[in-house]
Amino acid sequence: MKIRVKRIVIVIFLLVFVFFAVSYFVRGNGKDSTLTLYGNVDVREVDIGFRVSGLVKSLFFEEGDKIAKGAKVAELEKDPYDAEVEKARADLKAMQVQWENAKILLDRRVALEPIGGVSQEDLDDALANYRQLSASLLAAKANLKIAEDNLSYTEAYALSDAIVLTRIKEPGSTVKMADPVYTFSVLSPVWIRAYVNEPQLGLVDFGMEAEICTDTKAGKTYKGKVGFISPVAEFTPKTVQTTDLRTDLVYRLRIYVDDPDELLKQGMPVTVKLKPAH
Repeated sequence: MKIRVKRIVIVIFLLVFVFFAVSYFVRGNGKDSTLTLYGNVDVREVDIGFRVSGLVKSLFFEEGDKIAKGAKVAELEKDPYDAEVEKARADLKAMQVQWENAKILLDRRVALEPIGGVSQEDLDDALANYRQLSASLLAAKANLKIAEDNLSYTEAYALSDAIVLTRIKEPGSTVKMADPVYTFSVLSPVWIRAYVNEPQLGLVDFGMEAEICTDTKAGKTYKGKVGFISPVAEFTPKTVQTTDLRTDLVYRLRIYVDDPDELLKQGMPVTVKLKPAH
């Protein structure tokens, strides 16, 4: 009886051992192949200014405002540039009159040449004057175009959908050419800057789909794709938290977010999950 009980105990022990051994083997060979990376949100920032200098007349948006592409965001006082346009138009008109007179004179000289009614010197002078005034006319047209362009540069527009990060200047400020008056955060594209070590580099491909999760409680999960793999190795940045040593060489990735929104902020830490195909 005791021998039978002992045999039963041994059998049960063996069955339990085999169960755990098989479970361990299955978990080891069927483990999740998802590649988990840690990175930060990258959002493009752009400084908005004018292509000419002047006195700021109006700024139409405040910090935090969402701006649509093509919206006028600021303008300078136009009076000096209006005056330049009027002067350029007057100069062009005066040059046009001189050019027309020079052409009439040249035509008369050319008409008199066959009958010897004009000297070669007078003909040459008329031709030279006509050519000189033709060049001056082109210059006057160019000056008008420059003046009109400068007038249009007194207005600044948003070149893409964006959010105002900083309102740098106020009406009444004097600005030089290219002095920023706003700093915008561009809404798209938004990408994730992440890093992968060399042993895992072969698992990452261009266009690989990714899931992006923020640390926000019950935060939204974003979809994205790998759009850039750096060909140059670098040391792991201190701002990146990984399970490996910071001194390891890694390769920078850029994962573009498919449908970004304003919840993704510059520098926000995120977790990226890639599903290698092999």
